[in-house]
Amino acid sequence: MRDGFAYVDDLVPGLRWDAKYATWDNFTGKPVDGYLANRIVGTMALCAALQRARDKAASLGFGLVLWDGYRPQRAVDNFLLWSTLPEDGRTKPRHYPNIDRSDMFENGYVATKSAHTRGSTVDLTLYHLHTGELAAMGGHHDLMDPISHHAAPGITHLEATNRHHLHTIMHSTGFTPYPYEWWHYTLTSEPHPNTYFDFPIT
Repeated sequence: MRDGFAYVDDLVPGLRWDAKYATWDNFTGKPVDGYLANRIVGTMALCAALQRARDKAASLGFGLVLWDGYRPQRAVDNFLLWSTLPEDGRTKPRHYPNIDRSDMFENGYVATKSAHTRGSTVDLTLYHLHTGELAAMGGHHDLMDPISHHAAPGITHLEATNRHHLHTIMHSTGFTPYPYEWWHYTLTSEPHPNTYFDFPIT
C-alpha cells in the first residue's frame, strides 16, 4: 500500500462495499486490470471524510455502500482499450443501452484521466439501516444514461428523495458531486489534485 493510502474498511468500520471492478459485475464484463482484491482503497483524507459521511447517513437512517474508490491508471487504460473492441452486447443493455461503447468518453461517463486515480473519489449509494435493503435511486452503478444525471427527470419521487439524501450527506461532509453520475463524489480538498497513481489494489 502506498504511503497516505489505506483500505477504507480498516479505518471506517460500519461501511459495506462491493468493489465492482474487481468482479465480473461491471460494464467491461470482467475484472479490470489493477483490481486484484475486492477492497476499497483511498487516501487517509478520504477515509476521514467517509467517517463523517457514515455518521451523517446514520442520523438519517442510512448506511453507506461503496462501489469504488482509488482506481489505478492501468484500469482506466483498460477501459480505453475495451472501448475500441467490437461490441459483443454482453453488458450494453445494463450499462450503456442508448450509446455506443466508443461514446462513453465523449459523453463524460468515463475519463482518460479519472478523479478516482487521485485517490479521493468514491462511487457509493445508501442502504436502509433497519432492513439492509439498498435505497431506491432510479438506476444502478455505471448506468451511462441521462437518467443517472443529478436532478434527472423520469425518476420517482422516492428515488429523487434518496438521491437528495445522498447529496446532502456527501456535500455536508466535504464532497463535490459529479453532474453525470448520482453515485460519484470527490473530496473537495483532495490531497493529490494533480497526481494520478497506478499502484494495484492487492
